[in-house]
Amino acid sequence: MNVLRFSDLVAAGKVAGRRVFIRADLNVPQDDAGHITEDTRIRASLPCVRMALDAGAAVMVTSHLGRPTEGAFKPEDSLAPVAQRMAELLGRDVPLLADWVDGVAVAPGQLVLLENCRVNKGEKKNDEALARKLAALCDIFVNDAFGTAHRAEATTYGIAQFAPVACAGPLLAAEIDAITKALAQPKRPLLAIVAGSKVSTKLSILQSLAKNVDGLIVGGGIANTFLLAEGLPIGKSLAEPALVDEAKAVIAAMKARGAAVPIPVDVVTAKAFKADAAATVKAVADVAADDLILDIGPQTAATLAAQLKAAGTIVWNGPVGVFEFDAFAKGTETIARAIADSRAFSIAGGGDTLAAIAKYGIEKDIGYISTGGGAFLEVLEGKTLPAFEILAKRAAG
Repeated sequence: MNVLRFSDLVAAGKVAGRRVFIRADLNVPQDDAGHITEDTRIRASLPCVRMALDAGAAVMVTSHLGRPTEGAFKPEDSLAPVAQRMAELLGRDVPLLADWVDGVAVAPGQLVLLENCRVNKGEKKNDEALARKLAALCDIFVNDAFGTAHRAEATTYGIAQFAPVACAGPLLAAEIDAITKALAQPKRPLLAIVAGSKVSTKLSILQSLAKNVDGLIVGGGIANTFLLAEGLPIGKSLAEPALVDEAKAVIAAMKARGAAVPIPVDVVTAKAFKADAAATVKAVADVAADDLILDIGPQTAATLAAQLKAAGTIVWNGPVGVFEFDAFAKGTETIARAIADSRAFSIAGGGDTLAAIAKYGIEKDIGYISTGGGAFLEVLEGKTLPAFEILAKRAAG
């Protein structure tokens, strides 16, 4: 995908003295007291901010935080904790400005954080009047918020329409490159892991990937629906019997291309969904009526691990079992370590996936870790994200 990149503008000396408006994703989790509990998104946003400051720009940064009501600012909506953390990480003051839509005073070499953009009336509906006001604040608009790239809002889409220059920041550009490498120009074989509790939430992703991948590994509750589709017992496991025909269609679509949906041959079961429940490894055919399937078995995990180690490209979304419970985490750990050991280019995304990567300490062994949950899933569905679309349009003139 051809988009203008902020790094190219910096390299060409076109940023010094300019007003740069950066849309970042600083939507970090907080505890009840308002303290930030995990700051990955703030850290990920800093290379773009530093790039702009080092180039001599007048820098404005904004983000959403939580789910505020437009036009009704509340203290818990404030980016104040984010400003404080950014200041600590950057080693400089980060002033926080409220009521900024009608004008921002910021000089070259200065940085200001603009209060929660989703409080502005018209933000979510991409109101044109608001978008034009935002565009008037800057000479260069930089979208560096992949986590919001699937939304057409005033600070992600509208401003990019009307700003003098609109480009992708380093984080967004890296996502574009990784997605292109994994899906548009993959080294084969291309394997995808799609796991989660429900087929219904990821059916369109499964259907889209079935047209492109060489192997489609399903896990979690999704795998149980596929087991049903193959006429295998699942006891009282989580599944969606109403979607068995859809699962059969995905299996058939893969078979027609000479590809496969590997079905587990063994599973780890329990009688109750509890961390201390007794775990029993069983052949799939032996699952009892009162069993819950909570993980793939060791034979299945070993087979899948061998496939992953031989892959050219791996797309990973979701743990294959209840990895939060140690007795039912071995399947996910085996898969995770196989991906880490593989020579394949791997791209991983989704909250539970990132938690599994962190649990097994394999961050450095994954080719690219996507920061956007919903946006990552929409890319897997084959959708063109609004933020990418408008930047590509602007790049094309």
